[in-house]
Amino acid sequence: MTTRRPYGDWWVGQGNAQPGRGDSRSGRGDSRGLALLVGTAYRKGGLVVSLSAEETERFVEDGFVKLAGAFPADVGERCVRELWAATGCSRDDPATWTEPVVRLGGFSTPPFREAATTPSLHAAFDALVGEGSWAPLGGLGTFPVRFPSDQEPGDDGWHVEASYAGERGEPRVNHRSRNRALLLLFLFSDIGPDDAPTRIRAGSHRDVAPLLAPAGEDGREWMSLCAEAVRVSEHRPVVYATGTVGDVYLCHPFLVHAAQQHHGRTPRFMAQPPLHPVGSLDPHAQHPSPVERALAVASPGR
Repeated sequence: MTTRRPYGDWWVGQGNAQPGRGDSRSGRGDSRGLALLVGTAYRKGGLVVSLSAEETERFVEDGFVKLAGAFPADVGERCVRELWAATGCSRDDPATWTEPVVRLGGFSTPPFREAATTPSLHAAFDALVGEGSWAPLGGLGTFPVRFPSDQEPGDDGWHVEASYAGERGEPRVNHRSRNRALLLLFLFSDIGPDDAPTRIRAGSHRDVAPLLAPAGEDGREWMSLCAEAVRVSEHRPVVYATGTVGDVYLCHPFLVHAAQQHHGRTPRFMAQPPLHPVGSLDPHAQHPSPVERALAVASPGR
């Protein structure tokens, strides 16, 4: 039986899932107070309020932070109308929801560009990556649209994200997180604990970073890295990326995470684009950003 304790919009369980396709429904409540990880971006008196110093430190320690209401819900609804049309399914007819997951590519129409470029998001990117150190998003994608289903989705294994292609076209990751500053999770539907929220192993980026140090600039092949990353991060508590339309999770690029089967009633819409850096991240910079500080544990010294 699943026991999950709510902390506001968070649902937390003990990280006892097995490597690969772990049991997304198991876990004991964790009382560490992970609600403190929630970051809120909002407007006050016409000004955008960004992440606090405590929230940026939590990002370094736990590998992610959530911005509630990072883009307007009405913009999200305009996006969802386009996404429904692209799925080939009917919003009003569950009989057409025949697959557990439908993958959609990138979208760059006006509502998606609007959702991706709000002042609150830009302020958060500046806080975590550094002003002028990230490339603006021109749209959003990909979209793994998850439908309520008794079928296994087939893509719910624990992993880290690959960030660039090697000489043979193979996906790779290196100690500087080449070509990826952040993993972003844009929520385009209300996502509760039964609605296939992304599973996150809090703090797992600190387990992954040392695995990349010996490989230097060449990095490691993605599949072999994932296999080891899953094993060394098993002890981490699991947090579920729940929330409402307009929320965005900003995740460290080395964070171990996983999809899961949808046990709810309403299809889940979420984008998972990368935020690309401008130039190379430098863990040994004189004034490192929070992302670079978290990378420093993996980076060979100069």
